[in-house]
Amino acid sequence: MSGARQPGLQAVAAGDGPPAPGDPGRPARRTARSARDLVAAGAIEPARLREVAAVAARFAVAVTPEMLGQMRPGDPGDPIRRQFVPSAEELLVAPEELGDPVGDDAFSPVKGITHRYPDRLLLKPLHVCPVYCRFCFRREKVGPGGEALSAAELEAALGYLRDHREVWEVILTGGDPLMLSPRRLAEILAALAAIEHVEVVRVHTRVPVVDPRRVGRALVKALAAVRPLWVVVHANHAREMTAAACAACARLADAGLPLLGQSVLLKGVNDDPAAMEELLRTLVRNRIKPMYLHHGDLARGTAHLRTGIAEGRELMRSLRGRLSGLCQPTYVLDVPGGHGKVPIGPDYLEDAGGGRWRVEDVHGRRHEYPPLPPGDEGG
Repeated sequence: MSGARQPGLQAVAAGDGPPAPGDPGRPARRTARSARDLVAAGAIEPARLREVAAVAARFAVAVTPEMLGQMRPGDPGDPIRRQFVPSAEELLVAPEELGDPVGDDAFSPVKGITHRYPDRLLLKPLHVCPVYCRFCFRREKVGPGGEALSAAELEAALGYLRDHREVWEVILTGGDPLMLSPRRLAEILAALAAIEHVEVVRVHTRVPVVDPRRVGRALVKALAAVRPLWVVVHANHAREMTAAACAACARLADAGLPLLGQSVLLKGVNDDPAAMEELLRTLVRNRIKPMYLHHGDLARGTAHLRTGIAEGRELMRSLRGRLSGLCQPTYVLDVPGGHGKVPIGPDYLEDAGGGRWRVEDVHGRRHEYPPLPPGDEGG
């Protein structure tokens, strides 16, 4: 067998692939970054100013004009409002909640790197986001002061990556990597493309949904300059997929970028079958394949947004057979303490003994499945 490298992550010559459309205009309103901003935007009542300010003093606040525009006035249970507007419940910390619920710190050999699995790692070039989700598992690390890595810090992170030839995939996350300027993002992607053993890049982002006007010509060109690169879009409710968000995702897809979806299971947002069905079908309709449905992490002050695992499993069971396979994400839990991500969806198989299995269909009926014929057990 030849020792030549198989085709992997490659730089694409300028002009390859369809061009992105022209940059759209900037939104007229600004991002709300304080309790007073939220009052001025009509997102909270003046009577809640002190309560929300107390939360904002501990956890970062940012709500883009697009998400402010999707909130239903006077509805405290609105699924968009629950995701982005601070609540006094965030100051209630349960004993099991952690500052680093997924154990990033224990797997960070250099600043900006989390290397938990052998063949892939996270590269976090900045800790700034367009919005700050109230359920975020990195909520104590992101926000003002979460600027981009310095040139020296980024070079140290890239040096670690060059030294670890087992790394096949790099996941750009943060913060949100699409908050970088297109020029800076292009420089980082070019540096990754120059590392021989890195064959895939994945970009995790909220930007196309919550700040779609950032997805202009220059940004699309920067992302499309290396292949293969996958964009993982985070959305939790169908109403987040506004016309502008759908157009931003179309610009990425039309440039040849494959899109995956990830969502977090959230109480009062998407924890009923109708809401989840609408979200998943909306994603697929926009050429986004749902990849993960995350169970809520044990981040401090997030108990009011978490469901139970049994509820999540029952929700996933309700979708099986009801929705196309294209719409089915894997329901996963990040085991607290840095022990990795595992699927926790419902089971349909039972060991009946003697090589036989009992399988449950989507209607709840049980069926026997025969063992291998004699002599075939060895495979």
